[in-house]
Amino acid sequence: MLPPFLANMFASFLLLALSQTAAASTAFEKKCLTFRPEKYMDGATRNVLQYVAKGTTLTFPDNDATCGRTSQAVSADLCRIALEIETSEGSKITFEAWFPEDWSGRFLATGNGGIDGCIKYEDLSYGSSRGFATVGANNGHNGTTGTAFYNDPETVIDFAWRSLHVSVETGKKLSRKLYKESYTKSYYLGCSLGGRQGIKSAEKFPNDFDGIVAGAPGVDFNNLVSWRARFYTITGPSTSPDFIPVSAWKTWIHEEVLRQCDTIDRVKDGIIEDPSLCHFNPSTLLCGRNTTSDCLSPTQVKQVATIFSDYKYPSGSLIFPAMQPGSEINAVDRLYAGAPFPYSKDWFKYVVYSNPSWNESNFSTADARAAEALNPGDIRTYPSKLRKFERRGAKLLMYHGQQDNQITSFNSNRFYEHMRGSRGYAEMDEWVRFFRVSGMFHCSSGPGAWVLGQGGNAAQAGVGFNAQHNVLKAMADWVEKGVAPAYIEGTKFVNDTVTLGVDFTRRHCKYPARNTFIGGDYKDAASWECQ
Repeated sequence: MLPPFLANMFASFLLLALSQTAAASTAFEKKCLTFRPEKYMDGATRNVLQYVAKGTTLTFPDNDATCGRTSQAVSADLCRIALEIETSEGSKITFEAWFPEDWSGRFLATGNGGIDGCIKYEDLSYGSSRGFATVGANNGHNGTTGTAFYNDPETVIDFAWRSLHVSVETGKKLSRKLYKESYTKSYYLGCSLGGRQGIKSAEKFPNDFDGIVAGAPGVDFNNLVSWRARFYTITGPSTSPDFIPVSAWKTWIHEEVLRQCDTIDRVKDGIIEDPSLCHFNPSTLLCGRNTTSDCLSPTQVKQVATIFSDYKYPSGSLIFPAMQPGSEINAVDRLYAGAPFPYSKDWFKYVVYSNPSWNESNFSTADARAAEALNPGDIRTYPSKLRKFERRGAKLLMYHGQQDNQITSFNSNRFYEHMRGSRGYAEMDEWVRFFRVSGMFHCSSGPGAWVLGQGGNAAQAGVGFNAQHNVLKAMADWVEKGVAPAYIEGTKFVNDTVTLGVDFTRRHCKYPARNTFIGGDYKDAASWECQ
């Protein structure tokens, strides 16, 4: 127990500290509420300006319902700014900036997904809670469909690259005006379409970011859309007599994939560590050869084999790589569901052909060729090099889940090698590193150690902000300290619930190394080695 004079002194210091904190917050709140962001940006209209206290749950009653984002918990005291910004005579974006009171000096832009126009409020909250002045935008349209693209090439340009670039320029300018000082380093964080946005920025605007974290990047976008459209022509409608039901994919087909490939990495854990080593043979499921009721007809076996094969033109040239085995447990929900993949359907109807009556059931390689030739808004994003980005010392960190159910992870292997060309891996390591995340579905979730600090998913809070377990901090340390990540150690929580504790961790290797079990407890990260 403290002597009375020391207790009184401690209490006085505590009251002084609390009063100083309250005064600082009051000053920042006043600075926020008197800020006029629209006066610094041509063609901008202010929609929201508010001071938001930590612990507040914001609601978005006007947000497009298809975005599925009606509310967001806020994890830092911040100034929230929402603007509508004209990008051309007939197009505009909705922009948000979440500027934290406790600012690290870092700037962060966030990406989108699918073909949507949905601001990822969870990523704005995540970035601002880590001290980044964080921005996002709706990519030029609201909602998850492509109808806004119909006969509107300017909106397609916003979607392809302009929305992100305008957001970056706007966010950097407003942060300087609000904080009265310039940012120190600029970062980007996105996955899927958001991963593609990051790569496109490095290609088109190499000065925008010092570090880019791009997950499951949807690069070679035109061919990706065609690859997705093709699955409906393989499976046919769900009413087809040869349609493979969802239950079959999720149970015994997936079990057969694991039977053939799970132990290639020397441990049976329900995870295929490196699916490029898995050469799945579906003929083992052929009725007659397989004497159980869990069997496939010859036509169905051919379907499965086609799904796990490269997509090519009749000439033999590649359109897009095969789907990786292990993904089927979730891929069947959309890609093999016996219905057109909605993003691809909308892209061809409203962008490639500007014809809402286009029949997706007749999709062919001719349509794939048409999409690639048109390259709407210069959306392709398949650079063979990023020399300007590299030369200025900027860094690129890519990751891809090895059970991705929407974009085959084999395309990231292909893209890395496309950029590498004849260069050595050590030379590439100076500016780009790629991590294959075993047991991760599309951008998040899955049976593996998938929590990497890659965004605003609730589980991310459980790994803290350290370079070993968090890709955003790993990028910051690479840029600011010159400490490049040798691996990223992912975390798997029990039932994906932080409060239940850690189930296991695993170190995801820097490509082209692969993780191999060397003995011991397979849930111990030290029992694996990058080889």
